Amino acid sequence: MTTLIQPQTPMQRVLEVFPGAQRALFRHYHIGGCASCAFQPDETLEALCARNSLNVAEVIRQIETSHEQDLAMEIAPSELAALIRTGGVHLVDIRSREEFETTHIDHAVLLSQPVLLDILANWPRTDLMVLYDHRGQKSPDAAAYFIGQGFRNVRCLRGGIDAWSREVDGKIPRYRVELTA
Repeated sequence: MTTLIQPQTPMQRVLEVFPGAQRALFRHYHIGGCASCAFQPDETLEALCARNSLNVAEVIRQIETSHEQDLAMEIAPSELAALIRTGGVHLVDIRSREEFETTHIDHAVLLSQPVLLDILANWPRTDLMVLYDHRGQKSPDAAAYFIGQGFRNVRCLRGGIDAWSREVDGKIPRYRVELTA
C-alpha cells in the first residue's frame, strides 16, 4: 500500500491529509499538545521524529491507524436520522452557544459544564452518544474524551451539522465561521 504521507512531508500537509494526526501524535507520543512539544507547519515528519527519537515508519503507521479508527467512529447523517426516529440516541452538540442558539438538530443538548457533569454522572456508559460540531473536525477530540471516561458507544456525525443540512434537513441553515485575529 502506498502511504499518503512520507518522511519528507511537512506537518501542515500531514494534518491536511490526516486531520486527526495531531491527536494521534499527542495520544501516543505526547507530541504537539503543548508549547514544549509543538511542531511547526513547515517541519517535516522526519525532522519531528528525529528530534523526538522516534521511528518515522512507526509514526506514519500510527497516524494511519488512528485515522482509520476516526473513520470507524463516524456515523452518516442519514444513519443518524434513522436512529433519531427510533429513539435511543443521545445527541450532543459541541459547538458554541451562539451557534447552537442559531440552529441545531432537534433533540440535541449543547455541551456545557453542567451538561458534561450530568453526562458523566448519569448517562449509561453503553448508550449511543453522537457528537457533532460544525463540519465534523472537532467532534473526534470530544469523542476521545468520552471514550476515556468509559463511554463505549460514542460516534461522531460525519461532516457535522453542515452535512446534516445538506443531506437530511435543508431547513437548517448552512453558515461559515469567520475567524478574527
